[in-house]
Order: sequence, then structure tokens, then C-alpha cells
Amino acid sequence: MATFQLEYDRLGSRLISVGDAGIEYDILGTRPCKLGTQDLTFDHLGTRLETIGSASVSYDHLGTRPRTLGELEIEYDRLGSRIARIGTYEVTYDRLGSRVHTIGPLELAYDRLGSRAKRVVSPVDTLGDLDLRVVFFVLYREERERAKSD
Repeated sequence: MATFQLEYDRLGSRLISVGDAGIEYDILGTRPCKLGTQDLTFDHLGTRLETIGSASVSYDHLGTRPRTLGELEIEYDRLGSRIARIGTYEVTYDRLGSRVHTIGPLELAYDRLGSRAKRVVSPVDTLGDLDLRVVFFVLYREERERAKSD
């Protein structure tokens, strides 16, 4: 088992690395533009994530909910609000349903207050590009959903 730290900026609001993969932000510091060696692109308004590296993100007919991440289909829970699966990566939540517990074989560990993920525990020694994409995508989406409700 390997553990990969999730690092945040000084204010604790922006994820700045997943293990060894740093996350770079645009000039204003509001939108991520690079995940390790993978470029992140957004639509013209800067609101919807379009690509993570070579994997494009497609959206439903309303343009609000992601349908695919590259070749991986994204499935949602019964209410359609939470991601239930991305390809073969099943996404599970804690008992209260407010925090992501696992993403496929990867487990998230939270800080003492339980408000943000601090570590990714993996059964293998490295996070591949696909694992990194999926973890980032889920965490980024959770962060955006939390910001909407605040």
C-alpha cells in the first residue's frame, strides 16, 4: 500500500498537489490549468472543464453534468447529484453521504476535522495518469459543488 499526500494552499481552499503531481493555477489563481504534466482546459466562459490531458469531458444536453471523462462513462446516484461510477471506478461515500470515501481501489483519508481529504491510499506504489485524472476530477467536482452550496 502506498500513501499520496493531498496538499492545499495556505488558506486551505485550493488543492495544489496530488502526491508528486503539482497543480498549477491561472494568473488569477481561480482555475487550475495543469495537473502534473497534463494540461487542463476550460470552455470559453471558463466554467466547464473540457479536458484533462488527452481525456475530454463531455456534458449532458443541458451542459451542466459531465457524462464522460475520456472513454469512461460517468454514472450518477438515483437523485443524479453525486457521481456513483466513472468507468470501472466505483465512487463510494461515507455514511452521511457528504464525503467521498473510495474511488475504485483508492481510499481517501480526511483531516482531523473531516472537512477535506488529506491522503489517497492506493494498493499499488504509483498513481497512474488515469488514477490521477479520476481522483482530480472527483475532488474538483466535489469542491465545485461545495462552493455552489455555500
